[in-house]
Amino acid sequence: MATFEQQTAKKAPNSEIGFAHWLRKNLFSNVTNSVLTVFALYVLYLIVPAIANWMLFDATFAPVNNEQCGREGACWRYIIEKLDLFIYGFYPAEGYWRVQWVLILALVFVWIAKRLKQHQYKLKIIAGLIIIYPIVAFFLLYGGLSLEVVETHQWGGLMLTVIVATVGIVASFPIGVLLALGRQSKMPVIRLLSVIYIEFIRGVPLITILFMASVILPLFFHEGMNMDKLLRALIGITMFQSAYIAEVIRGGLQAVPRGQYEAADAMGLSFLQKTTLIILPQALKISIPNIVGSFIALFKDTTLLLIIGLLDVLSMVHLSTSDENWLGRSTEGFVFVMLVMWIILYSMSRYSKALELKYSTEHKN
Repeated sequence: MATFEQQTAKKAPNSEIGFAHWLRKNLFSNVTNSVLTVFALYVLYLIVPAIANWMLFDATFAPVNNEQCGREGACWRYIIEKLDLFIYGFYPAEGYWRVQWVLILALVFVWIAKRLKQHQYKLKIIAGLIIIYPIVAFFLLYGGLSLEVVETHQWGGLMLTVIVATVGIVASFPIGVLLALGRQSKMPVIRLLSVIYIEFIRGVPLITILFMASVILPLFFHEGMNMDKLLRALIGITMFQSAYIAEVIRGGLQAVPRGQYEAADAMGLSFLQKTTLIILPQALKISIPNIVGSFIALFKDTTLLLIIGLLDVLSMVHLSTSDENWLGRSTEGFVFVMLVMWIILYSMSRYSKALELKYSTEHKN
């Protein structure tokens, strides 16, 4: 009887592992990639040192005034001095704790939702949190009861940007789902109304929608009735975003195989059961990248609020540099806003990728 000796696995050759292999595979795999890599490194050599010097090595962080700040590097003391303005706008300083508690409660609610996992009442609890949180957040921010009222014209900065973007995202999503289903409906009237709404809104720039919400909408109110400007802006942004979400989800609905519809019908499911249990979950999973892409675009579009007199975080750069003590420091302000926006939007992008992996049903080798 033949005997077999256990063989020790040999190590992979050095040419197939390690950093050198990664460089050869990803950056120098052929002549074209090698040329592009060398060119990119040369561009980085020209740009990175200059940026690093301006932002870090020649920058001023010490508590000095504008005149004492060097002109060769960034004056980050300006950002430190105006940080409250960038974050809270003109919200009263004694009320900053209210804004902070709104953020803390949001994080707590998200933590609770994640901890529920397979809890039998998970959906009901999450639905309750979604209903309760906006009410609590509104009373904390606006005031009432025992809290001092802070009118919305005092809201601004990053706080206002996040509020407008969040409300626009949360409110436009269910409306967009209904519009997408309406456009796919077999009922001619519902389908026609959905198509008219979607195509009209998508054919009009957001700035026009904001102007209509701010200037034209009040003309339809009764005399003496005045709707808050921020509320009008939120309505306009929600209307605008819902049309784009509808088209994104419609693309997902069309990507669901026809066999899924037929299988649901063969099981005797009602239209509501078929849509909510079979079709819509698959469509939403397919549409995750485009949905998050639309939300990122909405977050950036909040900078248009300046046009109707609402001062978001970008508007605060213009306001803060009009201070005679910090003239000529707009570059630092724009760089700071760019970094803050990039961190927020990149986090959204990474979360989108995590959702794609979590709900992926593809078989991987």
